Amino acid sequence: MKQAPRKYANYIPIRELHNKERQLSPFQVYAELRENTPVRYDEHRECWDVFRYEDVQYVLKNPKLFSSERNRAGTSMLTTDPPKHKQLRDLVNQAFTPKAIEALAPRIQEITDELLAPHLSGGRMNLIDDLATPLPVIVIAELIGVPATDRREFKEWSDVLVKGARDDSEEAFQELEKEKLKNIQELYAYFTDIMEQRRLKPQDDLISLLLDAEIEGEKLTEEEVVNFCILLLAAGNETTTNLIANAVRILSEQPELQEELREHPDKVASAVEETLRYYPPIVAIGRVAREDIELGGKAIKAGEQVISWVGAANRDSVQFERADEFVSNRKPNRHMGFGFGIHFCLGAPLARLEARVALHTLLQRMERIHLAPETTLEPIQSAFVFGVKEYPIQFNKRRV
Repeated sequence: MKQAPRKYANYIPIRELHNKERQLSPFQVYAELRENTPVRYDEHRECWDVFRYEDVQYVLKNPKLFSSERNRAGTSMLTTDPPKHKQLRDLVNQAFTPKAIEALAPRIQEITDELLAPHLSGGRMNLIDDLATPLPVIVIAELIGVPATDRREFKEWSDVLVKGARDDSEEAFQELEKEKLKNIQELYAYFTDIMEQRRLKPQDDLISLLLDAEIEGEKLTEEEVVNFCILLLAAGNETTTNLIANAVRILSEQPELQEELREHPDKVASAVEETLRYYPPIVAIGRVAREDIELGGKAIKAGEQVISWVGAANRDSVQFERADEFVSNRKPNRHMGFGFGIHFCLGAPLARLEARVALHTLLQRMERIHLAPETTLEPIQSAFVFGVKEYPIQFNKRRV
C-alpha cells in the first residue's frame, strides 16, 4: 500500500470553509459540494472528499476497502482494522453494556443538578464551561477511574486532541504536530501513574478492567491500555460536549422547539437524534484506500486518503425528507452522527443518555433560553468537529 500523505487532511479544512461564518454554518457549502462534486480530489490537502450519503456509507461500512489505520503513534480502536479492532472493541464493550449505561442515569442526573444549581437564580450561564464540558468529563473520569478534580486538565487535553491547524501553512501544521506530541506525552505520563496505582490496588473501574483483561491469552500492553483511556477521553468528552451545546444552540435558534419539547418530554430522545443529524458533533471521518477503487465515477488509488463528510451526508435529500429542517420526531432517522459500520461510536449510548438528561433538565428548569446578546460565536478550531468554543445563554428560571 502506498504511504498516506504526511499532511492529514483532518487538520486542514476544505478551502470553501476557511471563512469563520461558513465554519459556524457549513451546511450550504456541504450542499453545493454534494451537488456539484460529490466525490472530488483536493490537490492542496492531498486527499479525496466524499459528500453523498450513499457514498459516505459505502466508505464507512467497508473496512476491507477503506482502512482506519494511520501513520501515527499508538494503537486504538479508531486506528485499527479487523480482526484486532473487534478484539479490542469486544473487550471494552464490557463497560458499555445497555444495563451498565442505564445504571448511570441517576448519577448523571445528580451531576447535572449540581452543575446547574449555582446558575439558575442568575438567569445566565456559559453553557459549555458550566455544563456541557464538565458533565461528560466527570462521568468518563469516574468510569475510567481518575479523580473528577482533574477535569480542568482533562478538558485541556481533550481540546488539543481534536484541535486543527490555525491555517493551512506548513508552519501551522508543524506547530500543531508539536503541540499534539507534547499533549500525548502528558497523557501517557498521567495514565501510566494511574495504572501503577491500580496494579497495587485494583478498583471497580475501566483501568482495572483493562489491566486484568486478556486477548487470546495475552494481557494488553501498557500502550494499549493508555490508548484506550485517551480514546475515551477524546471521544467521550468532546463529542458529548458538542452534542449538548449544539442541541441548545438549535433550541436558541428555533425557540418554538423549546415549548414543544417541554410539553412533550417523550420527544427529547428523538430530538437528540435529530441534533446528531442536523448539527452533528463530528462532520468528517478519515479513511485510507486499501486498493485501487472507483467511487462516484472517480478512480481512487491505494494509499490515498478519503474523507467522508457525514455532515454533508446527514443533509442529503435523497435520504432525508425536509433535509434542511429540524424535525424533532423524525422517524426513521438513519443519520451517521456517530459514524457507521464497525467503528460506530462505542460511547454512543452514554452520549445519548447524557444529552437526554441535560436537555430535559434544562427545559424543566428554564424557559425562553436564548444566546446572550452581543455574543460573537467562535467555531472550534477543527476540520472534523462541529461546535463552538463558548455558548453563553440567558433564560428565565422556571417555576417547577
